[in-house]
Amino acid sequence: MSLEALNERVRNDLTFLSYGGASWVRAKEQAEGHVYDVVIVGGGQSGLGAAFGLLRERISNILIIDENPAGQEGPWETYARMVTLRTPKHLTSIDLGIPSLTFRSWWEAQNGREAWEKLDKIPRGEWMNYLRWYREVLELPVRNEVRLKLIEPAVHAHLENGLMEKNIGIHRLHIEGPDKMNSVILARKVVLATGIQGGGEWHVPSMIADRLPKEMYAHTSEVIDFERLKGKRIAVLGGGASAFDNASYALASGVREAHVFVRREQLPSVNPIRQMEQSGMIERFHALPVADKYQVISHFFKYNQPPTNDTFNRAAAWPGFVLHLHSPWLSVEAKEQGVQVQTPHGQFMYDYLIISTGLLSDPALRPELGLVEKHIARWKDCFQAPEEYRNALLDAHPFLSPGFAMTSRTEQGKQVLHGLFVFNYSALASCGLSASAISGTRAAIPKLVTAIADQLFLDDREDILQQFYTYAEQEFTAVWNPNNVLAE
Repeated sequence: MSLEALNERVRNDLTFLSYGGASWVRAKEQAEGHVYDVVIVGGGQSGLGAAFGLLRERISNILIIDENPAGQEGPWETYARMVTLRTPKHLTSIDLGIPSLTFRSWWEAQNGREAWEKLDKIPRGEWMNYLRWYREVLELPVRNEVRLKLIEPAVHAHLENGLMEKNIGIHRLHIEGPDKMNSVILARKVVLATGIQGGGEWHVPSMIADRLPKEMYAHTSEVIDFERLKGKRIAVLGGGASAFDNASYALASGVREAHVFVRREQLPSVNPIRQMEQSGMIERFHALPVADKYQVISHFFKYNQPPTNDTFNRAAAWPGFVLHLHSPWLSVEAKEQGVQVQTPHGQFMYDYLIISTGLLSDPALRPELGLVEKHIARWKDCFQAPEEYRNALLDAHPFLSPGFAMTSRTEQGKQVLHGLFVFNYSALASCGLSASAISGTRAAIPKLVTAIADQLFLDDREDILQQFYTYAEQEFTAVWNPNNVLAE
């Protein structure tokens, strides 16, 4: 099968499912301009999948915005440096159960079934190519190079002035466009499909950020000029998969030595995601009691994800690779000859540091939430965990509904937050592996879409019911005439 034939198959499959029918959502009139029913912030895999899910539900007055150029959404060709995805190739995701939309169908259309059987893991670049195709074949409405600066609920000004106005239901999205001109988009519902860092920020320990000039280090999430590091000695802080990806990438780019420092005595060997993929926990996480959800994610943070065997072996195969176990950094200091790193096992000198210390999730860290974050409930507001597994990082996560909606600390804040949905990594604590892993999107997108559709329906409940009660269009027009009854 060719790619052109697959495209036709996708269109036929969707036609058989009556995809693309007229939207059932009532249009909202606003003097300021057009009101979208849903604006999705982020055009990566989560945002694209969410848009397709909404269109399947006949919610078509939608828009996706993304701050990156077209085809560069997400991490895959910006800061991700793994050779292949870590997710098993057979797991489905944003296809939402449509076989012709799976990565496998796309791959086989170009390479054949035998090539699929031989494929071990999905190459990173090919996953990005699949996402580009997915966006194109579904004709998803994406506006690129548009950055969200601030969410301003229309009800916000009324509440700040001590007024209460019920169900205003509009959010003003202050954006910066490709021409750097500022403008406003109006939306009833807003989905923050903003990826790994979209619920907070990448974390660089203050020991490094406060002590070193920026030209001496970079976080793994940043663009790094590896050409400048050829022949140099670098140190990587962190024991997760990204640390080894970056070490391997650096050595392949000509770095002379790459030393990975891990605080643990041994690298983790257990990947809890593999168990979650098989046990129903990804699909049914929302059904767990709050206490169980907390303990599960606290346990997940304890183990996190180890590097895959091929990732580790690829890095370890380089002559310049060195692994330092049980070696937390006690201090760093800029010297004339480089950066001095102090560990319990001595001092080391490097030309450059790469920091792979993960991220912090907290709505207070997101500038676009500046007007609303004080209302957003966190886990620490809603559940006091026992001391034996309390986790401060988890406590700062937003406390979301099973449908990814923000919840409020106060009664007043409910109006401000109504219509705001979090579909990024910070949803992990409330909704499990969802927008935080490819393996979670298949189960998560229908929950998100259902929650949005339910809100839109209930927001317009009075009008919808009134139209139902007054509906009088005659459908049955046949007339019974007893003289025309057929004789047996």
